[in-house]
Amino acid sequence: MCQSNNKLPLANILLPTLLLLFSTASFAERADRSQPMHLEADQVTMDDAKQINTFTGNVRLSQGTLLILGDKVVVSQDKDGYQHADVYGDTAEFRQKREGLDEYVEGYGERIEYDARTEIINFDGKAHLKRNRDEVSGDHIIYNTKTEVFKVNGKDANPEKGSTGRVHVILQPKSKTDVTNPSRPAASPAAPGTTSPRKEHE
Repeated sequence: MCQSNNKLPLANILLPTLLLLFSTASFAERADRSQPMHLEADQVTMDDAKQINTFTGNVRLSQGTLLILGDKVVVSQDKDGYQHADVYGDTAEFRQKREGLDEYVEGYGERIEYDARTEIINFDGKAHLKRNRDEVSGDHIIYNTKTEVFKVNGKDANPEKGSTGRVHVILQPKSKTDVTNPSRPAASPAAPGTTSPRKEHE
């Protein structure tokens, strides 16, 4: 976006790069790292020479409790055998169980990038992530599944399209039970695959 003025309002500079760090003492399911990656699709193109496989049509990627759904998934493998997946869709979806808790982290975006080596997931475009009853939304979310730290970026404000460039966060108050017993989840989640986080907010 070009501006005719050399001096921009401070808000216009800060809002597109608004960051949020959201940490917790719990971690993603540790056993997922050692599990094989399973993929299902309507069609697959495999290139063994380049170590790139392309899956299209109702693609389902799972690795332990981790589940990613999309219209197209491109999976590559590095020299050490770690997979890297780029997932595309009207909105691609993600879900993973939290370590030691009967609840899940779930989210969606127009594109999801999953790196098995770093265990970091990037959500691009209309990104949304939900953990228990807390939620974050923005244009780009970086989620570290090892530490469960979220980093959320806004986007350039565009009043004509109704975009404020702001990050949106919902933090639910902790009950007395949560304070006295932090290991107890505040609410029981739905079983994997029964509820789409995207559909809950349409």
